[in-house]
Amino acid sequence: MAPKTQDRANQILHLLLQKGQSCVEDLAVTINASPASVRRDLIKLAQRGLVNRTHGSVELAGKMTYEPFRFDAAFPLRAERFADEKRRIAIAAAEMVNEGDTVALSSGTTTTQVARSLRHREGIHIVTNAVNIGMELSSLPNARVTLTGGSIRWPGAFSMVGATAFDSLQRLFFDKVFMGACGIHPEHGLTVIESDEALILGEMVKHSKQVIAVADASKLGMFTATKVCGTDALHAIITDDSVDPGLVEDFQRKQIKVIVV
Repeated sequence: MAPKTQDRANQILHLLLQKGQSCVEDLAVTINASPASVRRDLIKLAQRGLVNRTHGSVELAGKMTYEPFRFDAAFPLRAERFADEKRRIAIAAAEMVNEGDTVALSSGTTTTQVARSLRHREGIHIVTNAVNIGMELSSLPNARVTLTGGSIRWPGAFSMVGATAFDSLQRLFFDKVFMGACGIHPEHGLTVIESDEALILGEMVKHSKQVIAVADASKLGMFTATKVCGTDALHAIITDDSVDPGLVEDFQRKQIKVIVV
């Protein structure tokens, strides 16, 4: 795409990330472009697999259409909890990614939304231990995606763990890691349930310049069975606006940037 066309296409994608669905006329008014230009942009975006066009509307591609979700009820049920909040968190996370970044994504419903918010980005390298994230991004011609490999040991997570995943991370370094969690506590740090997963996520943390936790407000102030890292390893937390202000202050006293969306 020409620079002007690419800029307009990025505006369209950003609006769809925020709204989920729109139409040609509304997009044209919002970005101050002609409907004909917007239609041409949408055709090109559809050819790249980034949007789905239906009669009278357009939406981002990959909205809960990944095939294994049909056979695993647990993941979509978790994804629907605080769905709007997770989408806002994901958009804020994606805006922190710069061209040329190597980004790690842990498994999880919020990090899956982060991956979807990065679908239109070029010039970045995404590394993940999540099978579903790798599959969703595999159709993008301009994306570089690396899966850690490993074993899938429990249903509903799509998370690869074990020696293969651990060994692959020894050779990789990241500008940023976006980390989901079962709990993030001012004193106990970032925690998950499974010890095998904590080991893999801990390696992602060790190999990243910036560690950014992405979690809806229900996860803050909580902690679960297995520690991934302490609060001293966290650079930022992105959460939603229902978070307890007292918790925000607790994390800020730990020199952690808290982004509320």
